[in-house]
Parts: sequence; structure tokens; C-alpha cells
Amino acid sequence: MALFEVRVPIATVWTEPDAPRHVDRPAVLDDPDLGSWTAAMDAEVRGGLKGRILTQLLLGEGVRIVEEQADWVKVVALVQPSSLDPVGYPGWVRRAHLGAPVPREDGATALVTAPSAVCDLEAGPRVELSFGTVLWVDDIDEQRVTVLLPDGRRGVLPLEDVRLSNKGEQPTNGVGDPLADARRFLGLRYLWGGTSSFGLDCSGLVHLVYRAQGVVIPRDAFDQVEAVDPVALDEVRPGDLYFFARPGERVYHVGFVSRPVGRDGSRWMLHAPEGGELIEDAPLALHRRDSLVAAGRLPMPHSG
Repeated sequence: MALFEVRVPIATVWTEPDAPRHVDRPAVLDDPDLGSWTAAMDAEVRGGLKGRILTQLLLGEGVRIVEEQADWVKVVALVQPSSLDPVGYPGWVRRAHLGAPVPREDGATALVTAPSAVCDLEAGPRVELSFGTVLWVDDIDEQRVTVLLPDGRRGVLPLEDVRLSNKGEQPTNGVGDPLADARRFLGLRYLWGGTSSFGLDCSGLVHLVYRAQGVVIPRDAFDQVEAVDPVALDEVRPGDLYFFARPGERVYHVGFVSRPVGRDGSRWMLHAPEGGELIEDAPLALHRRDSLVAAGRLPMPHSG
């Protein structure tokens, strides 16, 4: 399987090449316009993404092509583990959204830690990158970092918008607080399949935040629950994860524990509610309390 990297700020992964609707055209242009796409969608249009979008990929993210169909390719995303495929998360993307990998295996990387960051391309327009994007460093000065991009391109980012690493690893090892990073997205509208600062779903929020900390967790909630260390529901602490399932069904929702359990038994969660709502930090509603089935914790990497 041929190795490629995402060459656009965000590549959306679809269930089939014919899954995008006319209203989704901005997302599948050769140079996708995620801002226009997400801004134009009302609740009904957003709801129609279910069954069409699977996930999203950030600039520089590695994939392997397993099938080709005209200007579409089926890929597996290498840093989005999934029970759907042992290699990575499978789905269809536009061929134009992929490019030749950066020829580097070690060295410094820059992780976008701002909710979004403007990258000035040396040959081309400026583009907006999402939180969590990891790129190889080419040069650094007092205010800017020059990064290497797929297809032999370069770009420049404000130094204040990134965190540098010299560990020669992707994703960058983090030294931050997952819950604090998750709070950056309060008020962002839910997007089915979203894994970027343009829109997130519940498991996309968890996956993106932990990936920025150097912890690669599966993409979907039903896989994430299998990847954590179980924690008793009454012993959770902020930064842990709550998981939800209906009787006899697999886990369908996940969120961050945002406060210790109250003396009155109240529980708070920071999460991306399904149905096109805004990411919130709020007490569990009754239907959430009734479907809460598990909690878990992920070990964090040490800095240094």
C-alpha cells in the first residue's frame, strides 16, 4: 500500500465517493473551504452528515491508499486506530487532498496548540490550520517557525501558535493538560465525523485532544472505551472519560469528566453533544445519567 500525507489543512473522509451532497462541495474542492462549508450548514443539513462522513484528517497526517476510483481513493488513516481495520481508520478521500510525504523520520516537530493558526505558504495563499496539526520543523527564528509540508512545500507559522518538540516523534509528545485543551473548544458547534477546530463530534474531541498530548487513542467511542484503564464511577477525577451506552448496545458517546463527583452525586462533563449542539461543560442530564456505563483514564507521557 502506497504511503501519502494529507496536503490540505483538513481532508474529510467519506463513506463512499458519492456520499458528499451538493451542499458539501466546499469540503471536497481540490482546495477545500471548511470555513464556508461549516458556516453555511443549518441543523438539518448538519444532521444529514450522519452516514456520510466517517472522520477527518489534518495536514501532514499519514495514510495508505488501498483502492482507487477516478479522483477518489480509499485510505486507512495511520494515526487513527480503529477496530474497523487493523492498519488504521478506513474511508474515502479526494485524491487531490493527498501528496508526497515529507522525507523525514526524525527531528523537531511543531504542534499547533492554538485553536487555529494561519500558515503562510511559500508558494501559494495562506491557509488556516487546526489545533493538533503536527508538522516537521525546517527553521526557527525569534517569531516564526518554518515547517515542511507534503509535496516538497514549505510554510511559516507564528511561533506563539505552536509547541516544539525535539523527540523525533509524531505526534509531538505533550506537556499540557487535556481538559484545558478541551475547554478551548467550548461553544464550537458539533460536526458529525469532525476532528478539527472547524467542528468536532464527541469521540473526535477526545481523539484530537489526546493526540495533541502525544497519546494516540482510537477514533470512535466504542473503541476508546477498550483503550483506557477502567476507573470506578465514584472515583473519577477531572480529565478522565465518561462512556455511555444504551442497554445491550455498544458505547455511543464519550466526554471528559470536568469536576469530581459532587456530594449530592452530581456529575459534570465537557463533551460534544450529538445533534448539532455546541460543545459544553454541564451537569449530566437525566438521559445521560441513565446511560452512563463506564469511566476510564489514559496515562499521560512525561515531558523532557
